[in-house]
Amino acid sequence: MRCQLSTHPLIPRGQLHKMTRLSGIYSPQIWAQYSPKTKSHTARAGLFKNKHLTSPTGFSIYAQKSLAKAQRLVSKIISADNPEQLRRIVRDLDRLSDLLCRVIDMADFVRATHPKPEIVQAANDAYGIMYEYMNVLNTTDGLYLALKKAIQNKDVVASWSAEEHAVALILYRDFEKSGVMLDERTKRRFVDISNEIAQIGPLFVNGIAPKKSYLTFQSSQLMGMDPMIVRQLTRGGKVTLPTIGMAVNHALRTVEDEGIRKELYLACNTSSDEQIQLLDRLLTLRGELAKLVGHDSYASMALIDKMARSPKSVTTFLTSLASANRPLAQAELDTLSAIKHSQGNPNPLQPWDREFYASKLLHSVRSKRKSSDVLSEFFSLGTVMQGLSRLFQRLYGVRFVPRETIPGETWNDDVRRLDVICENEGHIAVVYCDLFEREGKNPNPAHFTVRCSRRIDPDELDLSEPSEFGPEDDGMASARNPHTGELYQLPTIALICNFTRPPSYNTSQPTLLTFREVTTLFHEMGHAVHSMLGRTALHNVAGTRCPTDFAELPSVLMEHFVKSPPVLQLFARHYESDTPLPISLLTQKLTTDSLLDATETHSQIILALLDQSLHSSHSFSHSFSSSSIFRNLEHKFDILPPPVEETSWQGYFTHLFGYGATYYSYLFDRAIAGRVWEVVFREDPVSREAGGRWR
Repeated sequence: MRCQLSTHPLIPRGQLHKMTRLSGIYSPQIWAQYSPKTKSHTARAGLFKNKHLTSPTGFSIYAQKSLAKAQRLVSKIISADNPEQLRRIVRDLDRLSDLLCRVIDMADFVRATHPKPEIVQAANDAYGIMYEYMNVLNTTDGLYLALKKAIQNKDVVASWSAEEHAVALILYRDFEKSGVMLDERTKRRFVDISNEIAQIGPLFVNGIAPKKSYLTFQSSQLMGMDPMIVRQLTRGGKVTLPTIGMAVNHALRTVEDEGIRKELYLACNTSSDEQIQLLDRLLTLRGELAKLVGHDSYASMALIDKMARSPKSVTTFLTSLASANRPLAQAELDTLSAIKHSQGNPNPLQPWDREFYASKLLHSVRSKRKSSDVLSEFFSLGTVMQGLSRLFQRLYGVRFVPRETIPGETWNDDVRRLDVICENEGHIAVVYCDLFEREGKNPNPAHFTVRCSRRIDPDELDLSEPSEFGPEDDGMASARNPHTGELYQLPTIALICNFTRPPSYNTSQPTLLTFREVTTLFHEMGHAVHSMLGRTALHNVAGTRCPTDFAELPSVLMEHFVKSPPVLQLFARHYESDTPLPISLLTQKLTTDSLLDATETHSQIILALLDQSLHSSHSFSHSFSSSSIFRNLEHKFDILPPPVEETSWQGYFTHLFGYGATYYSYLFDRAIAGRVWEVVFREDPVSREAGGRWR
């Protein structure tokens, strides 16, 4: 088992908000009138309308109630004996998995996103309770043997649907990966290691820190930097420059003195000792976990149920891609080197030169073309969201409809709820959009599937308690298919971005997005549409619950749509004049942005190879050091010469936790997405026929 993170009056709660344009809820003036009215309701809901989550203590209650339901279901599964009971084994195990993941996925989202520390802690505690129980269940003989008994019964297997067959195989593999047939002492060690990994992972992700927090300079040493930024960082005649964040990135692009750039580069690529210790502990624990269940590396264990299947296949893919891409990347770096030499510096291009001379190249190209700064005027947030809805309506027959929220339903007043309505199946999903920046919010864009889609069978009510909220879903959204009458729990999705909020509620100017931000929104919405459309009877094969190296495909594919003129014609219009976006302006932007594509691809290949090396059998060694592996990889594959001084950038590579041994997925799915676009969508990217083929 695995778990995944105008002035229209308001209408009565429970009905869809009849706003003529989706873009309206992103208008500062409309939202100023909409939001306070929402707050005026006396009724208070739990988070995501979950009836338990009205206070921090609710997380414990939710976990304990779910635990009790799960324990009753475990007893039922283990005692299954006759053919009818065996036929239900897969559905019952899937229900058990869903009970756990409802808590785990919800808690994982809350602890990563919620602004209140007491709620984050409560969610973290609930996560720990359910995650440990899940690991215990994964090593429970009775569950495994019951499933095995069902699989060995030909009549039972013949009665299963294709989904049940798929889920049976997934769960069977999960049991074996968890060492279910090991002796009790070894199984206990497996559970302990899994729990420690679950504790260390978030510490690593949230613990990013450089070894040196800041460097001090005279302002004269930072010639080339924006004087305003320098003044903001000046105290007592000295410039104190943080070695992580926007300021140091700006410095690497602009400071003229190569020696200063080198000092900055080394500092911001060297992680704190504590962070490296956490990473090395995480990696050695994963290695031990794999060894316990008979694998020769964590990568081998992690990839057994992925499309790539093995570390050898992944490495072959990455090295082949590196060989094909290397000449292109070398040509791009030769261009940067020529710029360096043209300015009277005969020395070879160094790692700390890359961003500096790339900035000069891009500035030179942009200065010869019409400014792309005006592009954002064609991408107000509201019109982009409206465009996504129109695109999905054309392709899949689904659209976004704003819905009023009840106090307590969201974690911040800026969060907007969108119901996803299908022209054939009715209400199919709920998306909560948290798109604006605020103090303390993680700046990284993200998509969380807080709860997956799943059909709720009538006999499930025996595990539920009477409630006005609906016994099958704890108050969260559910709906019946209007044609079959079947009841489904609706996928609940949280979409996180960090856009600049509207300038003021007293102005008509909306939030304007850069093209990069539009691309980010399309990318994250690709994950969301995967969750929306992936409706299944069983939770384990719903939406984004798929092999990790397939999960990025829908989101990467959406990056093709955002560059397509027929798609942009659906929404890209000037926020004041309503004139359409001149496609020539976008073409110039895309051409400029692609000047260093191969260099960026090379960097991604290095990261994917690093991920594989760190999760190889190297982690079995008593002298294991992620820094040594990182350095060896730099020497072997990097085009620019690595610095003589030792660095430890891998401490910033937080994907190593969530994407352990599967970071190659981004490159893998980029290749597949390119092919899908060419074959399915390029000719007519807004046609229902193409959308139907892909869906």
